Amino acid sequence: MKQDAIVDMDLLGRLSGLSMKVSGAVEGQINGRHRSPHHGASVEFAQHREYAPGDEIRHIDWKSYGRSDRFYIKEYEDETNLNTVLVVDSSASMNFAYGEHPTKLTYASRLAVALSWVLIRQGDAVGLVTHNDSVRDFIPPRSAPDHFWRVVSSLEQLKAEGQTDLTHVLLYLAGLRVKRCHFILLSDCLEFQSKFMAIARQLKRRRHKVTVLQILDGAEIDFPFDELTIFEGMEALDEIQVDPRAMKETYLSEFTEWRDTLRRTLQDGQVDYVEVRTDRALEDYVFPMLDGGPR
Repeated sequence: MKQDAIVDMDLLGRLSGLSMKVSGAVEGQINGRHRSPHHGASVEFAQHREYAPGDEIRHIDWKSYGRSDRFYIKEYEDETNLNTVLVVDSSASMNFAYGEHPTKLTYASRLAVALSWVLIRQGDAVGLVTHNDSVRDFIPPRSAPDHFWRVVSSLEQLKAEGQTDLTHVLLYLAGLRVKRCHFILLSDCLEFQSKFMAIARQLKRRRHKVTVLQILDGAEIDFPFDELTIFEGMEALDEIQVDPRAMKETYLSEFTEWRDTLRRTLQDGQVDYVEVRTDRALEDYVFPMLDGGPR
């Protein structure tokens, strides 16, 4: 099923002139028009960090190795800047929508479009990865103005289908030969494995940053059903007929516990987390990320 329109020119017009805010320095919540935490010319030495598999050998500080018998990489100030890669889940569960609200995939695509618009207009490089249980498209980070429409085109062609595997896509990100990146995952996270955090920590050791925007329909959170209902699995396609009034309390308790555990797990691993509801206006999530936007 083709997505609804994902480009809202009125919203993009309101976003023009604003920039992505950052907390403290590069390590803040959303990368954008940032300042480096280091000072001096862009080619000046900034800091050492421990070598991680995939780093280029030519950046090893051999003098430090001689003193400590450990490998360290020399970073320079221009390398502290982050590119942004938006990672959009297009598995079948993202096709869910209740009432008049957009599907989770459409909402995630609209949010990705808005973030891309702001970042590219302020001169930052943006890339895109779309996936279900495998990577469907990868667009390397670029900052050229027309690059925005390449991102839009890829998102417009997405269909919600197949199963998802967040661990697999994180492994893919870990294998990319890219400069330091802020990977922003837009997913309902219904499939979440403990191995995810091990890979996220690996990315952090390489000075990348990971943020999860969990896209959920309001019905998944509030369970508003009160009549005999047939529920169909979005990925396994099993069907079950239930009286929702008999299971509402149990569902809400288990769902809340699962969501809170996910949030704590991510935050304990220094992965930023934001819950995003598709029954709320997009501006409720976009503007709080912006410098100068409404609060």
